[in-house]
Amino acid sequence: MIRIISFKICPFVQRVTALLEAKRVPYQIDFISLSDKPDWFMELSPTGQVPVLMTEGGIPLFESDAIVEYLDEVAAPLQPDLTPEQRALNRAWSYQASKHYLVQCSAMQSADSAVFAERMNRLNASFTKAEKQLGDGPFFAGEALGNVDMAWLPLLHRAAIVADHSGHDMLAEYPRVKAWQQALLATGIAQKSVSDDFDARFADFYLADRTWLGRGANVDEAPATPQIQQSSGCCG
Repeated sequence: MIRIISFKICPFVQRVTALLEAKRVPYQIDFISLSDKPDWFMELSPTGQVPVLMTEGGIPLFESDAIVEYLDEVAAPLQPDLTPEQRALNRAWSYQASKHYLVQCSAMQSADSAVFAERMNRLNASFTKAEKQLGDGPFFAGEALGNVDMAWLPLLHRAAIVADHSGHDMLAEYPRVKAWQQALLATGIAQKSVSDDFDARFADFYLADRTWLGRGANVDEAPATPQIQQSSGCCG
């Protein structure tokens, strides 16, 4: 059986586990602490980062982009019969999501509204591009669930948790992206692709009193003193 080595609130891991769930490929998952990485993990991962996928043959694979391509080679693709051009476009749109995972992580850790707004600029630009690209849905390619949906799912899932907790909706200005988010959440893949205590662990890190979102995102405050950004809440 495929084995995934993970940190519980890492979006790069969720991209991989979401694809496994969508493909209905069984897998085992083991969680580690990024602040105290075990020696055996460091021997497996050249970068010291998650996710790492251990193949059934015992080969460790790293980097979520490479892992996703591997999964499409060993398990039936979600969208069969795509042309080479369509597959390339799907990889490009998937990259538009994954390159913003850490951007969203950084924004969610902001201590005040001004820093949050500044850090959200890049993510908002990506949401704007998606808003223009999306059709009638419910998914990125219409009726068919695909790899692009799985790549964007971590961003959209986290945005939903933030909105529920703080009242701040990152997608308020993007109705098509919002509808896409709701359609993806309705599949149940988001919750299946994370640990049972994901919401609590996510809230403990990103929605604590030290963050603007954690304090409710509904009051104007004086700018906070410069903060030391904590890195262990994402991946690395």
